[in-house]
Amino acid sequence: MALVEELIKDNWLKTPYIIEAFKKIKRVDFLPEEMKNFAELDEALPIGQRQTISQPLVVAFMIELLQPAEGEKIMDVGAGSGYSSALLAEIVGKNGKVIALEILPKIKGFGEKNVAKYGFIKNGRVEFVLADGSRGYPKEAPFDRILCSAATQREIPQTWREQLRIGGKIVAPIGSSIWVFTKKPEKKFEEIEYPGFTFVPLITEK
Repeated sequence: MALVEELIKDNWLKTPYIIEAFKKIKRVDFLPEEMKNFAELDEALPIGQRQTISQPLVVAFMIELLQPAEGEKIMDVGAGSGYSSALLAEIVGKNGKVIALEILPKIKGFGEKNVAKYGFIKNGRVEFVLADGSRGYPKEAPFDRILCSAATQREIPQTWREQLRIGGKIVAPIGSSIWVFTKKPEKKFEEIEYPGFTFVPLITEK
């Protein structure tokens, strides 16, 4: 819990309901057994298959930028350990839903098992889907928010733009920058860049 307090002190966590989610959802629950002792480190940690659970500072920053709200439907691309999916599920509440997309079967199973510890799979608040996240998830579109925790190299997929409602936000890394895309009327997007981060690449089907 010292880690969350540090993130608040350093102004990475600011919004009261987002802070509450970070206090309730424990990072240790999303780590492999051999990494649990490192849960309070503000570092990205390996979860297998060359994937990581993101640095807490980065997770906090991205969710603050996303500004998810109660009752919203959110697509979480590259769900990995399930940590961000569980945080988002806590925020959207019982009337919201998180679609967690993961392309690697073993990692999808790991993330789903972790999120299940909070009852979010059983009550339908989080649905894990084995899928290429770059294609989005048309079945549940449009989404209020889209979060991606793995980097594309040049541009976000057009499918994400199309599957977002007007007024919705996408927070996703491109290269070493975090970008915020806000959908305006007439399918225009306001775009803001925050450089200086590191992410694993987004895995897509060839």
